[in-house]
Amino acid sequence: MSNENQRSGFCAPGRASPIFARPLQGMMVYGQEIDGLRAIAVLSVIRFHVGLRPFSGGFIGVDVFFVISGYLITSILIAERARGPLRVADFYERRARRILPALFVVLLACLPFAWVWLTPSDLQDFSQSLVAVSAFVSNIFFYLKSGYFDSDADLQPLLHTWSLAVEEQYYLLFPLFLLVTWRLGKRWVVAALVVIALLSLAAAEWGSVRAPGAAFYLLPSRAWELAIGAILALCLRPNPDPELAPAPARRALREAATLTGAAMIGYSVVHFDKYTPFPGVYALIPATGAVLLIAFATPATFVGRLLSTRVMVGIGLISYSAYLWHQPLFAFARMRELGQANVQVLLLLAFFSLGLAYLSWRYVESPLRNRSLFSRNTVFAGALLLALGISGAGVVGYAFGGFADRLSAPQRELNAYIRYDPDSLYRNGTCFLLSEQSFEDFAAECAGGLTNNPGLLVWGDSHAAALAVGLRSARPDLAQYTAAACPPLIGAALRSQPRCKGVNDFVVSQIARLKPRQIVLHANWLFYVRRKQANPSMDIAKTIDAIRMVSRTSRIYVVGGVPQWAPNLPERMLRMHIPLRPEEYMETPVRGIGAVGLSNRVYGNRT
Repeated sequence: MSNENQRSGFCAPGRASPIFARPLQGMMVYGQEIDGLRAIAVLSVIRFHVGLRPFSGGFIGVDVFFVISGYLITSILIAERARGPLRVADFYERRARRILPALFVVLLACLPFAWVWLTPSDLQDFSQSLVAVSAFVSNIFFYLKSGYFDSDADLQPLLHTWSLAVEEQYYLLFPLFLLVTWRLGKRWVVAALVVIALLSLAAAEWGSVRAPGAAFYLLPSRAWELAIGAILALCLRPNPDPELAPAPARRALREAATLTGAAMIGYSVVHFDKYTPFPGVYALIPATGAVLLIAFATPATFVGRLLSTRVMVGIGLISYSAYLWHQPLFAFARMRELGQANVQVLLLLAFFSLGLAYLSWRYVESPLRNRSLFSRNTVFAGALLLALGISGAGVVGYAFGGFADRLSAPQRELNAYIRYDPDSLYRNGTCFLLSEQSFEDFAAECAGGLTNNPGLLVWGDSHAAALAVGLRSARPDLAQYTAAACPPLIGAALRSQPRCKGVNDFVVSQIARLKPRQIVLHANWLFYVRRKQANPSMDIAKTIDAIRMVSRTSRIYVVGGVPQWAPNLPERMLRMHIPLRPEEYMETPVRGIGAVGLSNRVYGNRT
């Protein structure tokens, strides 16, 4: 060990600050309070997925996990480096023992339920996710597939594994980073991590507004949360005298810091929701709260004592398995109940997930960590075989189209409606702009084809793009200007989609140029009302006035909200075994402005 390693602190020389002091296990900073913090994190995520309104921001539990993980893993590496050279193979072995056994058990447990309950299209998606999870790229898969807060996200059994992929991608690179930078000295390691964290946070803030899906799922915009945990591990200093009670002023400072940290996490859980731009600067609130609790919470503080209770520590110990089990249970329950599983059922499953978590922790996680029972070669070979087997099952499931032969002939006919190509129908990327595109990406063909003289112009969001599909079959000269999450409203306060102002201003300029005879305004109006980003009665009036100023002869039609089915209508009919016959009908709740809480009858293929 070098002289530098023997100094009292990692970030700067000199005597360690007793404010940050806490007892060490060897050289690794760890206490029961961290298990209690894990419990807070996992319970927040579980309650968020149950759908309890007071926990609308419970998804920040993942951010707390990232900080904890960055702190603990770096502490382990520091302790290992203090004993001798850093062995990357040992690090990856520990990660394999920690992550893979329980994960593979959950994946295998999902297979029979997926076979019995999933439609062919859902089974195909699930099969793809099996491959992605096994390769630790599920964050990339779900980024390409759907948003975390999309209406169908709750029906994805493996959606939650995106965070595991982020961690593993980070820890694939982090030991190599330490090997390269450690020889420069710990100050340089910390400085480099600070730069990485700042760049990552900047990417997260930029992406939370302009590319929210990428910002939420991908490593570049999440690395800062793991990095600040690592920085904390490098800067947290051992107590020169663990038995020495802190001075009253320092004790008061610790109490204030831990209460502030708990309040920051609690505020995020209660006040954040799916409309909060995330993970940008807003994520600093729960992440900073986690840092304060890790740094200051000890049994001598009030919050530390709460986190160290037997119940909290026990839940913290099984938190990883609890996180793995809860989402498949909830997703399959929602599938069985056609997306309408009630809160009582989900709460019961939440408690059941804790029971399963204890069993997998006791009989899967703990034994596999015992090197005397399972050697490194056994762990690596077993992990490789299981990963290949599960990935192979996923490849087969996808290649065979989700085994549509399981269905009867009428069911296969209905299933054909589920698998369609929205890219070509909606004209994705050209006349229906995706969230990362600006008005400059509208293609010339959007103005009405070769004639460039449309009789009908459709303006709105994804609902308008869907409406344009049908209208275009009767009106080939139709002009289409649609953009994801952009209602056709002049003056709407779209904080999460600032690009919409440019889109709408561009469409008004096109109306002035094209002078279409008819203009259709259509959107998912209720979505924007609920987000408090639109006041349709006022904003529509402003929009109509803006249109009349540039094209007085155009007739303007405002199309109201349409029924929204969860899951989609063909899939719902397939699961309820309702064939495509005119005499068959079903009733289901309708979501739409002016129709909330009503029911709608669907007669066969006529809606």
